[in-house]
Amino acid sequence: MTRPLAGRDEDPDRLYTVTRGRSRPPEHAFDLVTLIVTEQEPVPGMQSEHARILTLCATPTAVVELAAELALPVSVVKILLGDLLEAGRITARHPRFAPSKARLPDLDTLKQVLHGLQQL
Repeated sequence: MTRPLAGRDEDPDRLYTVTRGRSRPPEHAFDLVTLIVTEQEPVPGMQSEHARILTLCATPTAVVELAAELALPVSVVKILLGDLLEAGRITARHPRFAPSKARLPDLDTLKQVLHGLQQL
């Protein structure tokens, strides 16, 4: 018999309550490496998981890191993040919007840097 990971709380009843019965996150809103940043502080009476996410995301934090820290399945964390995004309490920074290749140093510059480092 396989034992769940220590600290994992995957009780179906609790997960159902945490997500208010929802089973799907917003379409294409988050992937595992999307960085989440808090825009507003937690407020009294807020769902504890929402408040914890806001506290954890004072600095940019990846969705997968949040799931690990909260000991919740990624799908549940995505649903919670959808709530916070809709309320304007977080922003999501998707890696697919990273700077284009035009902004990267050219190959010759990188080769010169590598050669300089090898000379040290």
